Amino acid sequence: MLIPKKVKFRKWQTGRKDMTKVTPDTRGITVAFGSYGLKATAGGRIRSNQIESARKVTSRTIGKSGRMWIRVFPDRPFTAKPAEVGMGKGKGDPQGYCLDVRPGRILFEVDGVTEAIAKEALRKAGTKLPITTRIVAR
Repeated sequence: MLIPKKVKFRKWQTGRKDMTKVTPDTRGITVAFGSYGLKATAGGRIRSNQIESARKVTSRTIGKSGRMWIRVFPDRPFTAKPAEVGMGKGKGDPQGYCLDVRPGRILFEVDGVTEAIAKEALRKAGTKLPITTRIVAR
C-alpha cells in the first residue's frame, strides 16, 4: 500500500467532513501521461488500501502490454479508536493514510491497450473507490 516515508505530524486535525460542497480541483484535471483516465466527479476521502485495490484490478485487466499511472498519493494520516471504547481519553492511534479528493481530479491513467480494455479496466477500478467517477479520454 502507498504510505509516506516520513511525516511531519503523526496526527492531523479532522477538517471538514462534507466534501460534496467543495470547489472543483484546478490541478491534475487533464489526462497527461496516458490515453484514458479515471476522473473523480465527487469529492471524498480515499484510503490507501482502496487505491491499492483499484491498482490491482486495473493492472490485471490491462495485462503486460499496458501501462498505468497513479496520479494521487495518500499523505493524510487518519486515526481510529478501538472497538467498544468509551468517549474521551484522547484521540485514537493512527490507522493508515488517506487523501482528500476534490471533483475533477484524475486518479488513474492507462495507455498501451485498446479502448475497450482501457475502459473496462478503469470501470472496474472505479467500483473499488468510495466516490463517483467517470472515464475520460485525452
